[in-house]
Amino acid sequence: MTSREPAPPVEEDEDVVVVAPDEQTTPDPAPTNGDGPRVSRRERARGVVRTWALPAAVGLLVAAVYTIYSLAQWQAFVVKSWDLGIFTQLASRYAALEAPIVHIKGPEYHLLGDHFHPLLVLLGPVYAVFPHAFTLLVVQNVLFGIAAAVITRAAIPLLGRVVGVLVGVAAGLSWGLQYAVEAQFHEIAFAVPLLAIALVGVLREQWRTTIVAGALLALVKEDLGLTTAVLGLVLAWRSRRPAMLWLSAWGVGAFVLATRVVLPSLNPDGEWVYGSRLDLAAALSDPLALYAPAKGYTLWLLVIVTGAIALRSPFVLLAAPTLGWRFLSAEPGYWEPTWHYSAVLLPIAYVAMLDGIDRARRGRVRWLRRYSRYAPIVGLTASLMLMSQLPLWQLTNPGLHFGAPREQGARAALAVIPDGAVVESDIGLMSYLVDRTDVYYLGNQNPVPEYLVIDRQGGGTPQEWGDVLQVAQMLHPEAAFELVHAQDGYEVARVVGASALDD
Repeated sequence: MTSREPAPPVEEDEDVVVVAPDEQTTPDPAPTNGDGPRVSRRERARGVVRTWALPAAVGLLVAAVYTIYSLAQWQAFVVKSWDLGIFTQLASRYAALEAPIVHIKGPEYHLLGDHFHPLLVLLGPVYAVFPHAFTLLVVQNVLFGIAAAVITRAAIPLLGRVVGVLVGVAAGLSWGLQYAVEAQFHEIAFAVPLLAIALVGVLREQWRTTIVAGALLALVKEDLGLTTAVLGLVLAWRSRRPAMLWLSAWGVGAFVLATRVVLPSLNPDGEWVYGSRLDLAAALSDPLALYAPAKGYTLWLLVIVTGAIALRSPFVLLAAPTLGWRFLSAEPGYWEPTWHYSAVLLPIAYVAMLDGIDRARRGRVRWLRRYSRYAPIVGLTASLMLMSQLPLWQLTNPGLHFGAPREQGARAALAVIPDGAVVESDIGLMSYLVDRTDVYYLGNQNPVPEYLVIDRQGGGTPQEWGDVLQVAQMLHPEAAFELVHAQDGYEVARVVGASALDD
């Protein structure tokens, strides 16, 4: 049974949306051989190539642009946080078929006690072939490119080739994904294509595809189990199949299992750490206190890039769990559109836009049918106007944004640290050491390292701590260290008694 309602009768004086012959959503009839429709493998392959040529080109474009940006960051020694180092250590453990023990997070810290992301085991085989922190950035960029291709594939039959491709590019280079690329790798990279695949599956009534993608989504991060639950509700309603509610049960079950069992059992504090950041009782006691300009700006960005017609679709309900935990938190950083927190919202918004246009065209509201013609243009115009405020705009002046005046000092600092060494570091050079040394973060209680590395200009070590020898004395008073490198703010100390190096 289909969820589509019959189109209302159209009066003679009403505008009718006409779709060009090459843009029809109904596929061409399959060739037959007398006994019924039978398509040869070659014809089927040609059909797939014709269908996916433009979407694949969009996906490659998005992945390439983001990789150029990531490469510029990498060569300029830009490290946004410790997260890239954390996930690189996780990938190296999975590549070695080991538990994800991540020393950057803490000595012998099991990372599945921080967030529930078992799907990241897929990083293991990739990292085994390409053992480098930069590999994770490329993986994320490719995943975003896949999401753009999927959205483009859904947009072309509805909007035509030109507008459909432009919408796919806009989705792939949208503000939420740009900020995620700027923030470097995070686990939500896997959620972006899964959400696109799942929602396009609903749009095209490919229920099995939606179920598989939705089930995997719950394994990306604990809160996404609730998003999967909402997806199950939408799927059951659109398919008119109550059995699809099992997907909702799976999502709720994954969320409960993660937050009540897995995370507390593996976390050193015996709890779901991030649950304490939500204060629902305080929010309900003073609802007006929930308002903040940053929250309104984030919502406005979501609406404007879709020409507001996404609000016509029930798909927008999938954004509620993510927006809920962010806006109910007392952490202001969650309210802003920056970092990676909004990346999962953009595939929801763009597929909701496509669904909203389709529903408006078939609806009874005349002005909405008319507006559905122009909504993509409104969204594309808004996206274009936002570009100068977003991270990719930095590529227009790479000398300013990605100049590396301290490159020589950074490379010299890296050169004095041998492979396999135990290193304690701030975030300055962490991501450049993590794939060849055993790195600890100096903000934790760590064992005495062989080398201590700080970046006094941008590594995050408090200035009042002093130079690297003073930091060493503060963190490890029981050990003696000697200075082996100091240049351009990068300082390296070696514990006395370590094997000599060729300077």
